[in-house]
Amino acid sequence: MIKVTLIKSVSNETKTVKATVEALGLKKIGQTKTFEESPAVLGQVKKAGYLLKVEKGE
Repeated sequence: MIKVTLIKSVSNETKTVKATVEALGLKKIGQTKTFEESPAVLGQVKKAGYLLKVEKGE
């Protein structure tokens, strides 16, 4: 499990980065979601990683 938190705004980002963050279900700064570690999720986190804080869970 990984915990992903949006820590920066997506307002000045490209459409693809905005769509990736939205696909992760993050809309507001400080919002956190928990995901299973899958290749799809890890790819999304890698693409928008500079906007996110990622923590390893259990």
